[in-house]
Amino acid sequence: MNATTLLALIATLLGLSCSNVGDATTVTQRRFPNDFLWGVASSSYQVEGAWDADDKGESIWDHLTHNFPEKIADKSNADTTSDSYHQWRQDVQMVRQLNVNIYRFSIAWPRILPTGYMNHISNKGIKYYSNLIDELLRYNITPMVTIYHWELPQRLQELGGWTNPEIIPVFKDYARLLFELFGGRVKIWTTINEPWHVCEHGYGVDYMAPSYDYPGIPSYLCGHNLLKAHAEVVHMYRNEYQAKQRGKIGITLDVSWPEAKTNSDEDKEASERAMQFYVGWFGHPIFSKRGNYPQVMIDRIAGMSKEQGFTRSRLPSFTLEEIHLIRGTSDFFGINSYTTNLVTPNGHNNTGNFRIPSYNHDMGVVEEQDPEWPGSGSPWLKAVPFGMYKLLMWIKREYNNPPIIVTENGVSDKGGLEDYARVDYYNSYLTSVLDAIEEGANVKGYIAWSLMDSFEWKAGFTEKFGLYHVDFNHPDKIRTPKVSAKVFAKICETNVIDWHYRPQVDPIVIMNARRSASGASINLACLSTVLLSLLLVNLMRR
Repeated sequence: MNATTLLALIATLLGLSCSNVGDATTVTQRRFPNDFLWGVASSSYQVEGAWDADDKGESIWDHLTHNFPEKIADKSNADTTSDSYHQWRQDVQMVRQLNVNIYRFSIAWPRILPTGYMNHISNKGIKYYSNLIDELLRYNITPMVTIYHWELPQRLQELGGWTNPEIIPVFKDYARLLFELFGGRVKIWTTINEPWHVCEHGYGVDYMAPSYDYPGIPSYLCGHNLLKAHAEVVHMYRNEYQAKQRGKIGITLDVSWPEAKTNSDEDKEASERAMQFYVGWFGHPIFSKRGNYPQVMIDRIAGMSKEQGFTRSRLPSFTLEEIHLIRGTSDFFGINSYTTNLVTPNGHNNTGNFRIPSYNHDMGVVEEQDPEWPGSGSPWLKAVPFGMYKLLMWIKREYNNPPIIVTENGVSDKGGLEDYARVDYYNSYLTSVLDAIEEGANVKGYIAWSLMDSFEWKAGFTEKFGLYHVDFNHPDKIRTPKVSAKVFAKICETNVIDWHYRPQVDPIVIMNARRSASGASINLACLSTVLLSLLLVNLMRR
């Protein structure tokens, strides 16, 4: 019996365990393909900090958190957050320890172009990302760079942001600069992360920056310009850079799988309609054979607009030339997904005044979750692994089985190193990914969200998604691997999900982390377990 096993046994026998070891489920081990890509992700605003360091410009998230702190759960901001702007070398070592092939990160537009335009280029911002890319390549880790992960320069937002067609050539200039600077070293590009969130949560409701809260109109303008900007950038990359730089370029969409609430035809139709409105809104113009928006979106929004007294549809129309321009502009299908919702049709009597335009009225479904589903640190996130399988199979059927990369998947908690619930989440969701692969889905890779605890948008620092714990109270923002980091590293190394592998955290590390989180207060029962365990381990060594 080794020391680690003894430690777990003692804790269990005493009934004073600091962790929740749980019962290992006997599962036949299955392997991911040998060329399967493993990765871990972060985003610039969430981890970098240094919000005004050197000559970085103000982003829409800087503006929101500084001027409207009440819109963040704990009234915090990401001015410092995980301080990756200064701790990037350590971040790369963390990525390396996870045995992944890919690090997916984003570039902050205002750190490169403080005003959003090419009239002011930041050499210090360029140096930061260049150093990060070089350090990743030093360890044979492929940089997967997101060009836009929600950090629009505030000066561009003052022009209307993504609702103004001026954004298209400006975004293209920004992307061209990145291809020129980093394209020889970056082999996987994502133009835009989660356009549904950019448009509906940024413009349609008061949620994400810029927090317009203007339902039913600007979100569709945003989506229209965003799709055209994406297509312009992809064509530019393919025509001018791809042959010599030999990279791939795509887009990342997102959805919570909409499971029919019952087996009725009406609920099944609601599920399909929700997928067309969530994924099809941006997926259909790019990945479908005919292009353009899903017909159900075109018809419903036109009908609702007429009923509401508009002279034309609130959903803009593409020209035939634009349809051809956008169709096929992605080398892979990036998908972010975390959870599942139950859906049923929305009648005229159950969600307010239909005379008021909104995306939700246009979609026409009601969403809820089963209270019996396992929860997390986020009220919206339940662990429902079958949703991942169904989502991947839907993409396979709908878009002729494109190469798929799960570009984000993970779960939140309220903090701590012994995150066995996160271990179970990864094991179960990855099992669903394997199920989909074995059923023929062309899934090429999986990227865990996220590398470390960080600023979680509207939730501030109240929810933690990281494989690494970050001590936000320490000036050096000390990082510590959680149990999930060890488990995920083993999966990436072996291509196998091992349900029996439930490692322990070093007891001293646990004590230090808890002391850091709550001053000198340490759980006495846990301390008793730790001290007794260390004593017996020491006796064994003698």
